[in-house]
Amino acid sequence: MIEHTLRRTTVAFALLLGSACAVHAQATPSAPDPAFTSFGERSGLGLLATDFVQRLLADPRTGPFFKGSNEPELAAKLADQFCVVLGGPCQYKGADMKTAHDAMEIRKGDFNALVEVLQQSMDARGIAFSAQNRLLAKLAPMHRDVINVR
Repeated sequence: MIEHTLRRTTVAFALLLGSACAVHAQATPSAPDPAFTSFGERSGLGLLATDFVQRLLADPRTGPFFKGSNEPELAAKLADQFCVVLGGPCQYKGADMKTAHDAMEIRKGDFNALVEVLQQSMDARGIAFSAQNRLLAKLAPMHRDVINVR
């Protein structure tokens, strides 16, 4: 359970902090994953990302990491990154995770808080638990480049 929550947290935090940076990297989407449809395709991912950013800013555990962010831009980059990860027809133009997080003090606890907020957003959007897990599993490998305080 703790490992599962940590994995979810790591993935989500990597996604958010990386998408806020200005370095450009493109990912080529693969065949659309059935989860892409479960999330409502690109428009549904946009709604999810907007809700997520609002919740992140409001949460005292995650808000400081996003203070001063351009909310619409952050939400758009998150939606694009989610879309690419799910094999949708999008391009992510943001920093790679290692570059985006080199100067940040990111701990496992930060990831746990962020994943809780992402889960709240997905639950609020009525996204099936199986689809939520599929997205988080596809994002999980990013954690290796993000946590920099052990």
